[in-house]
Amino acid sequence: MSNTENPVDLFVIGGGINGCGIARDAAGRGLSVTLAEMNDLASATSSASTKLFHGGLRYLEYYEFRLVREALHERETLLAAMPHISWPLRFILPHQKGMRPRWLLRLGLFIYDYLGGRKILPATRRLNLRKDKAGQALQTRFTHAFEYSDCWVQDSRLVVLNARDAQARGATILTRTKVLSAKRQGDIWQITTQTGDTTQTHHARALVNAAGPWVRDVIDSTLQLPSTEGIRLVRGSHIVTRRLFKDDRPFILQSPDNRVVFLIPYEQDFTLIGTTDQDHDGAPGAATCSDDEADYLCALASEYLAKPITREDIVWRYSGVRPLYDDGASSATAATRDYVLSLDADGPAVLHVFGGKITTYRRLAESALAKLTPHLPKTSGAWTARVPMPGGDFPVDAAPRLMAELERDFPFLGAKWAQRLIRAYGTEARAILGTATSADDLGTDYGVTLTGAEIAWLRSREYAQTAEDILWRRTRLGLLFTDEMTAKLTADLEAMP
Repeated sequence: MSNTENPVDLFVIGGGINGCGIARDAAGRGLSVTLAEMNDLASATSSASTKLFHGGLRYLEYYEFRLVREALHERETLLAAMPHISWPLRFILPHQKGMRPRWLLRLGLFIYDYLGGRKILPATRRLNLRKDKAGQALQTRFTHAFEYSDCWVQDSRLVVLNARDAQARGATILTRTKVLSAKRQGDIWQITTQTGDTTQTHHARALVNAAGPWVRDVIDSTLQLPSTEGIRLVRGSHIVTRRLFKDDRPFILQSPDNRVVFLIPYEQDFTLIGTTDQDHDGAPGAATCSDDEADYLCALASEYLAKPITREDIVWRYSGVRPLYDDGASSATAATRDYVLSLDADGPAVLHVFGGKITTYRRLAESALAKLTPHLPKTSGAWTARVPMPGGDFPVDAAPRLMAELERDFPFLGAKWAQRLIRAYGTEARAILGTATSADDLGTDYGVTLTGAEIAWLRSREYAQTAEDILWRRTRLGLLFTDEMTAKLTADLEAMP
């Protein structure tokens, strides 16, 4: 417990990507940091994204050039720091007659290629879909396309790795800890939290409200401060089907309502389809993919695919609420994805974080610290660019070599298991496997390559407590687990000390 004589420098409310990114940046500058998340890390918006590091090609149409430029620069910066949980993808954009003309698509992609100082990722090229294998998945009426670069990211793992690195640099990470109140007392904040049945009082020189969809609730109820800033809750829904095409390149599809929808190879055996843009009126934590949204995604995909899909093909659906800054846009699709940082320094400082996207979280954190620096003890400067995340200390193009070496040294794994471990844990996969010479050495086999050794790692190193934490945020093995398998895992976790 901190006290008024020894407050922490910064207290962060919210364990999504923005909160954990700010905590990591601040801790690395030598500041004392405490972060509180009322549920599991990445339990809301930050685990419900389309899982891309991308500039946002369609944002060019809304003249969001600053946001796109920053995001494009960040793709390669982030890729270099986390080559285990992020990797390049080549997207196929089919030309749809009656929509944006080919010259306009090519112009937009030319700007996209050069706006962000691309160095690692290859440039755009034209495709003849009658000759390229990408055309095999599409209806024969699609004959021309463009292929361009963006990047994949394991979104919820990114949050956890930021939290882990923050903790390694001295931060305190409190999960399943709700902030009940925070009030100014002289030149410090007094914060009351609750973890289970236990309440605790903390003190801090400055406060960050990175509560995501709850940012306005924190201002109004937790802090009880006046504020004129508004937030627009926009629901983005996704569906997952069995794998729809053999090619590893995803598709980006245009729709008549000016949205774009991605079809992305997902977790080896599936295809991820999303997202929608709908204003959300309910509680942020209650967002679900409606039947109408699922039907919309199926219908749009079927407009392009040679083999149409229906709701019966869906194996999983999920939805998240984006906390966008309310800029008065006429539709959810047109609302800005840029972030807004609002500093209230009428007493000890509090910074409210509105909006943002996963690709720009690191730059958002730098901007947050720049605003807070005058209100904090003297610190070192920005440092996070290209600094590896835990497990990411290897070259961008070395993941295939690491997979092959892991399979060679642990031959009982096989190729798919080795790939999953490297894509999740990078160089730390070997620490999980230890001296094992067979799968039996890894403890209880819960099925589909999840073992007691991995669970022990997730519980001791990555803040996981429940089956949902493990199956849907630390891994995506929930896609393969049966109800019986989940019940056994749940029972064993509850029995663990």
